[in-house]
Amino acid sequence: MTIRVLIADDQQLVRTGFQMILDAQPDMEVVSAVADGAEAVAQARRLRPDVCLLDIRMPKLDGLEVTRALAGPGVENPLRVVIVTTFDLDEYVYGALRSGAIGFLLKDSGPTLLIEAVRAAAAGDSLVSPSVTVRLLQHLSRPQRGALPVEDPLTDRELDVVRLVAKGRTNQEVAAELFVSLSTVKTHLGSIFAKLGVRNRVEIAAWAWESGVVS
Repeated sequence: MTIRVLIADDQQLVRTGFQMILDAQPDMEVVSAVADGAEAVAQARRLRPDVCLLDIRMPKLDGLEVTRALAGPGVENPLRVVIVTTFDLDEYVYGALRSGAIGFLLKDSGPTLLIEAVRAAAAGDSLVSPSVTVRLLQHLSRPQRGALPVEDPLTDRELDVVRLVAKGRTNQEVAAELFVSLSTVKTHLGSIFAKLGVRNRVEIAAWAWESGVVS
């Protein structure tokens, strides 16, 4: 199965470089490369790519606005968005993840991490640039007032899954650590999504750190 990717960045050199890297992969195809946020929204809604790679600072609509339009709260059938930027600022990281992004990378992370982030996003997993992960988790580890209460409490095994997801484990790694099947992990995740009212692993991790489930 080919992963269809949209790239949105106002720098021609960046768009061309990313497209060359991704198109060289046997399982990836760049279906659109645009220079501004408004065009990114239009093309993403028309083409429904598997993954959208968005810069933060773009003309017309910035990356956060585009993310909210494509993957934010209330969006039906949200797309999978990875923010790729030169700006390693806390406000951008938190803003991107809160807006619905499934991953956050710095442009200097290199082609290998870019490819991994696209594959992870296509599979429904999340990848955050290692240079910001520790700081992000330290920030989220301080309990926040915004942590959502859970009307239907998670089971002990669901909490085990949440803790591992919050630490960045993949489904396969969760299955191995808990000595359960991959299908069992996916079943637990489905229940967790429903109970927490979240749509991706980043939001599960954020809830876990904010609620003090992980410390």
